[in-house]
Formats: sequence, structure tokens, C-alpha cells
Amino acid sequence: MRTGRSPATLRGRLALLAVAATAVWVAVLTAAFNIELGARLRHQADELVRTRATAVAATMEAQPDGRIVEHEPADDTALDVGIWIYHGTTAVQRPNAPDALQDRADRLAGTGESSTDTSEPHAFRLYALPIMAGDRQAGTVVASAGLDAYRSTARSVLAGSIGLGVLLLTGVYLVTRTVVGRALRPVDEMSDRAARWSEHGTAQRFGTDSHLAELAGLAGNLNQLLDRQAAVLRHEQRFTAELSHELRTPLARITAEADWLTARPRSPYDQRTSHEAIAAAAARMQQICETLLSEARTRDHRIPGRSTVADVARALSERSSREHPEAPPVTVVGDGATAGVSAALMERILVPLLDNARRYAAGRITVECEREPGRVLVTVADDGCGVPESAGAAVFEAGRRAHPSDGHDGAGLGLPLARRLARSAGGDIVLAPSSEGARFVVSLPAG
Repeated sequence: MRTGRSPATLRGRLALLAVAATAVWVAVLTAAFNIELGARLRHQADELVRTRATAVAATMEAQPDGRIVEHEPADDTALDVGIWIYHGTTAVQRPNAPDALQDRADRLAGTGESSTDTSEPHAFRLYALPIMAGDRQAGTVVASAGLDAYRSTARSVLAGSIGLGVLLLTGVYLVTRTVVGRALRPVDEMSDRAARWSEHGTAQRFGTDSHLAELAGLAGNLNQLLDRQAAVLRHEQRFTAELSHELRTPLARITAEADWLTARPRSPYDQRTSHEAIAAAAARMQQICETLLSEARTRDHRIPGRSTVADVARALSERSSREHPEAPPVTVVGDGATAGVSAALMERILVPLLDNARRYAAGRITVECEREPGRVLVTVADDGCGVPESAGAAVFEAGRRAHPSDGHDGAGLGLPLARRLARSAGGDIVLAPSSEGARFVVSLPAG
């Protein structure tokens, strides 16, 4: 069941992946920063109340009889803010503070050095510092500091961190979509071009030299896809042409016999002969149609007419070394290009060229495979006497030989047959210039 949702794009997924990864990292950094900030703010509050309590305790003097004498400085207003002074557990100085804060300060009186926090109705930090008279505690100084400002700072920083993180994630998403979109633009262009080329069956192909490694790999795969599609089209076209040629003969026979019967009255024997000819032609047409249907039913998903040139050439080289051990060896070089013809047809094209090279080579026969956009080039070269300039393209004429009196066997039919097969597959064979020996270049569609 199809839904109305459009398919997800690679650009969107990569952008979301980048945002997710960045969000995790930003969350970790934000949490670590705010935890550290909270610890530093608490340390500052501790230092503040400890410093104030120490400053006030410095003005206190414990007498041997247990009394506490305060030596007040000239201006102790700042010291008296949020300060409790206890003689034993009795407060001799207290600020104007809420009851909850006063109760907390009373509980700290008479204890050793300690600290505590309050949260209701306001947050405070309290610190108790004992006043010692010899080896006993004569009193206590309790200092307090409000924590609302520190907590407000922490909340503001947390809100700012979250807001900055949101802005950062938004920016990362937009930048990633833009960058990925531009990076994928060549892929979109290649896809569009491949679609246009496949519609019209063009022989154009993508170059791979000026692309990055990933795009070069994509271009190569698209080229192979286009080559395979072209091979399928060529196969269908050849099959249609052959079928048309096969049907033309029995159909012409039926038409001719029908016209001959209706032209004038015929004897029973002539009529019977024509009817038999028409029936035979119809049976032939039926057989051709059944062959077509059978081929269509049994056709699998393999690409018709594909072969690796180097593999076919190596197999022929091994066969030549077995059958003609005295002949020069055949050396196969190249990148293993794939041609859009079957292995059997490739063999039928190469065998006459190799036989010709074997007859005239002095010590070397070379088969070189090379891939070009949309086609494959197979060069068969030898180091023999070569082809005279006077012969030229005539070597491809049936019955013509470049050196009729050389003593070699051959009726001059191999090269014409090879060229006809190559042309029937959409390629060709030409005689290329060479400074040494003969050099034939076979051009075939890529597969």
C-alpha cells in the first residue's frame, strides 16, 4: 500500500545525521560546562562565607574566664551583614533574618567548623567558625550569604547554552544541506544525462578522468549500465531484423502463389501444387513465430551478447599454442574490457585475424584490449612483412590476398568474414598504419 509521503532524500538524511551527531556533542559539552560552572559558583559562595566568618572571628578575643571580647574596627558595617555571634549557644549578635534562617544558625552554634544550605524561603549558604579559648570552644561566628544570585547566574548560563546549542544545530543543518546538496549536484546531473541518453540510445558515455574517485566510480558504473542497455537494444534489433528476413521469404512465396492462382484458371495439379507451397510457407512462418515465442519465454535476465575480450583472446592463445606449437606465441595485454557481443561471436571475429597473424609473424603476435567511451578496441598486431600499400583496404575483399605467392595457405576469406561479423554486431575492422608488420584494429560496442 502506497503512502502519500515523498521518499527521503540523501541530502536530508545526511543533514539529520550531522545534526544528531552535533546535538550529542553539544549536549555533552553543555552538561559538562554547566556542571563545572555550578561547582565554581558553590566554591565562590563557600569562599565568601568563610572569608567573612574569618574576618569577624579575627575581631573576637576569648578571655580565660570564657568571656568573649569584641574588638570592633572603625567601620564594621560590612562585617555585621549576615553575621551571628554566639557565646556558647546564646546569640549575642544576630542580624534581622527570617525565622528559618535563624533556626539554622542556632543549630550551628556550639558546633565545630561546619556549613549548611537553606532553600526556604530563599537560598542561603551558612558557615560556622568556632572561637576557641585555649582548648575549648567559647563561642561561634556564623556567616551567611544569599545563593539566589549564584543560582540565577547558573540558570541564565544554562538557558544561554541551550539557546546557543539550538542556533548551532540550526546552522549545522542548513550548512550541511547546502554543502551536501552542492556535493551531490554532479550526481544529479549524471543521473539526468544517463536518463536522457538511455531514452535515445546514444553512444555517449561519462568521462572518469576529471572526477573525484567516488564520482569516477559512479561514472564507470553508469557507463556499464548504459553499455548493457545498448547491448540489449542491439540484441533486440538484430533479432527483429533476422526475424523480418526469415518471414519475408515465406510471406513472399504465399503472396506469389496466391497471385498466380487468381491470375487465371489453373489445372487441379497446379492448384494442388500451389496449395502445397502456400501450406509449406505458412508452416514455415508458424515455425518462425513459435521460435520467437519460445525464445521470449525462456530468456533469462542475463545481458545478451557480453564477453570479456581478454578472456576470449587468452583462450585462443592457449589453443594456438597447442595446435601450432611452432608458431609465434600470442601475447594478450589490456584491461579486460567487456564487449557487447557474445564470446562465440568474439571468437569468430578474432580467429581469422590470429590465423592471418600466425601465417606472417616472425616472432611476435600481440592482442591488445582497450576500453573507450561506448566501445572496445581490440588490436591484433604481428611483426611480419606487413600489408603492402598497394593492397590497402582490398585485403577485406573476398578472395583477395596481400601476398598471393607467399606459399601460405588460405583462400582470402578470413578477413572479409571477420569484418562482416564485426559490422553485423555494430562494429568494424580497419587496417591501421604500422611501422612493423600488420596491425588490425577491431572496434566493437562496449558491453
